[in-house]
Amino acid sequence: MGLLIFCIVLVSFFFTSPFAHSRSLAPISITTVLDVSAALQRAKEVVSSDPKMVPEFSQEEQSVSHSASSASPLSLQLHSRISVQNTQHSDYKSLVLSRLRRDSARVESLATRLDLAVNGITKSELKPLDNGSEFKANDLETPVVSGSSQGSGEYFSRVAIGKPPSQVYMVIDTGSDVNWVQCAPCADCYRQADPIFEPASSASYSPLTCEARQCKSLDVSECRNNTCLYEVSYGDGSYTVGDFVTETITLGSTSVDNIAIGCGHNNEGLFTGAAGLLGLGGGSLSFPSQLNASTFSYCLVDRDTDSASTLEFNSPLPANAVTAPLLRNAQLDTFLYVGLTGISVGGNLLPIPESTFQIDDSGSGGIIVDSGTAVTRLQTDAYNLLRDAFVQGTKGLRSRDSVALFDTCYDLSSRTSVEIPTVSFHFPKGKILPLPAKNYLIPVDSDGTFCFAFAPMSTSLSIIGNVQQQGTRVGFDRRNNLIGFVPEKC
Repeated sequence: MGLLIFCIVLVSFFFTSPFAHSRSLAPISITTVLDVSAALQRAKEVVSSDPKMVPEFSQEEQSVSHSASSASPLSLQLHSRISVQNTQHSDYKSLVLSRLRRDSARVESLATRLDLAVNGITKSELKPLDNGSEFKANDLETPVVSGSSQGSGEYFSRVAIGKPPSQVYMVIDTGSDVNWVQCAPCADCYRQADPIFEPASSASYSPLTCEARQCKSLDVSECRNNTCLYEVSYGDGSYTVGDFVTETITLGSTSVDNIAIGCGHNNEGLFTGAAGLLGLGGGSLSFPSQLNASTFSYCLVDRDTDSASTLEFNSPLPANAVTAPLLRNAQLDTFLYVGLTGISVGGNLLPIPESTFQIDDSGSGGIIVDSGTAVTRLQTDAYNLLRDAFVQGTKGLRSRDSVALFDTCYDLSSRTSVEIPTVSFHFPKGKILPLPAKNYLIPVDSDGTFCFAFAPMSTSLSIIGNVQQQGTRVGFDRRNNLIGFVPEKC
């Protein structure tokens, strides 16, 4: 009896001791179940399904008008690109490889932008591309979609530009500030799902002067006939160049006037399907900043479905949100940094120094939450610790060769479900976010090959990508500098 009492006391001490979190984490389930059959079924369907177009806005939905300073709750729908157009890939593996190529280019672009900022490259040192061509400008609800079927990894929202409103799909991007849309006349425009926007037919189209505050906020600008020209390049060869203007943007039932956007006459890149981009970054030109929105949030649908979710502005974080500090980098205000303190696998906190996830004095490092990056990237040492712990917890699974940037893959072709270690993110004040199994062990073909959806990063920047965000309401409280995560069905 004495021994039994001693054991109970010892166990009780372990789970209440302040040292318990350095060894194991009792509140978290140490394993979770992956539904292999469901994941493979979606993989097979994604390359054969027909697109389901979002309904047009009705006349009644176009009558409400707001100023850019409105603090009313605004909501719009998000969609996957599969909802917009058919995939061009004949099999799921080629689709995944295309996504990963695009993803790697984006990650390189983000790292380069941070590197330029940290090394003191000023706006005056950046010059527009000389492409040799001339051009001249002659409550919010809308859809968000996943952009996987063209290999881009982005999510789309259905918005309308101008008066009368012209409906288009736009990529939503937390890693960008400048909003832009392809415009006629096109010196060079890529293919999009909707007609090219015609500035001449919009009563609310208004060019910005070179002295305008919005023009001076651009990283790269030029003046022509006292009108502001802009350029944004994305590091992977994608770019947009054109007039910088103000326009009315309609989101579902609400119109917002005087939003600064780029009217792009020269555009190149992997934005196929979308007409442009809605920037959700932390800079002054981003859409939330121009709305003066105190908060915004999104819930990303599974990349392989045609279901919709929502992007919301000025809605408070839910009471049950797992919150973390929203950090800013003085060197680059676009990126949205999260105060991550650690990662656990199977209930065990990994020995990753907290400094790994912190912004240093020079502006390097830190970990950002990014809607446009697919796969979460960690500094190499941190990734190795995470991968090794996951491999240790999956010894009973049959391994497969690496696939592209994934070095840890498994053959689950004979399984309908599988139990795997829980991977969790840790934040200050003991806040913990366990990830669903489908958010980190994902199919890379339709034959049963699944890979661990994390990857190493050779630079000091880390990124939480959209694969790990799927099915979670991610909210940004700009006023109180908080990020909130609420697992839910989008």
